[in-house]
Amino acid sequence: MHMVTLTKGVPDFREGKVSFDEDGHLERGKTPTVMNPNDKVALQAALQTKVKHGGHVSLLSMGPPGYKEVLREGMDDVYADDLYLLSDREMGAADTWATAMTIATGIEMLDEEPDIIFAGFKTADGETGHTGPQTNWCIDINDELTDRPLITHVISLDIDEETETVRAKRLVEGDLSEIETIEADLPVFIVTDPEFEANYRRAEHRLRYKDLREQTQERAANLDPDEDVTVWDHEALNLDPDFIGLDGSPTIVSGVDPIPKGPSEREATMVTPDDEEGMTAVFEELNAFAGGD
Repeated sequence: MHMVTLTKGVPDFREGKVSFDEDGHLERGKTPTVMNPNDKVALQAALQTKVKHGGHVSLLSMGPPGYKEVLREGMDDVYADDLYLLSDREMGAADTWATAMTIATGIEMLDEEPDIIFAGFKTADGETGHTGPQTNWCIDINDELTDRPLITHVISLDIDEETETVRAKRLVEGDLSEIETIEADLPVFIVTDPEFEANYRRAEHRLRYKDLREQTQERAANLDPDEDVTVWDHEALNLDPDFIGLDGSPTIVSGVDPIPKGPSEREATMVTPDDEEGMTAVFEELNAFAGGD
């Protein structure tokens, strides 16, 4: 079984140094970047599938060369067998549509058609949730023989290897109070919900999970970005620059609201564990909140 997980680098909002140009485009070269948190959830779903059913997990992203570190983060924190980066200047400043077109082409370049493509719910910077479903649609229109079901808001899933079907539980319109079960044939496109939780109830699965995590962390520690990350530019993908990146993006950014920072003049009282009087005062103040007051 071959699984592909899509990921993206997003600004590390913890740093408070998010930079935009005069046209409202994020200046990624000037902004610290981390792996999108929701994509780690999707990667956990891929790892769970490999633990239970075997197979191969590829991690794929589109972005600048620095995204090699984002891919390494995904491998180290969760799991991946190999890494792919779609990258060159022609792909820059793409909206979700141009991104989906590029990613779909990258997926079709892989040696083996994926049985499952995983994507996170949405990214921390754009928050549209469009790229995953649009990528699936682009794959379908590029290959008329492919009829890949799309299942969104997935919170749990399992595979029936004999019938080659997936059984997934999903939130209806993202509502925690309503859950439905979906069955679909492979290949399939899965968009995980942030509520997804991998489960390893059997001892053999927990042991295999531990072994796979150790293996991928060792690979990540010894990763050579120039040799161990497969990089494809627009020429390798045979993509027309007029239909990707900024030129291929119909979306126009009308404005960007700055992220507010917390006030720097907030007062703080330092209390150490050996300060008995200070600790007593802290406990007395917090005790009222613990009681629901």
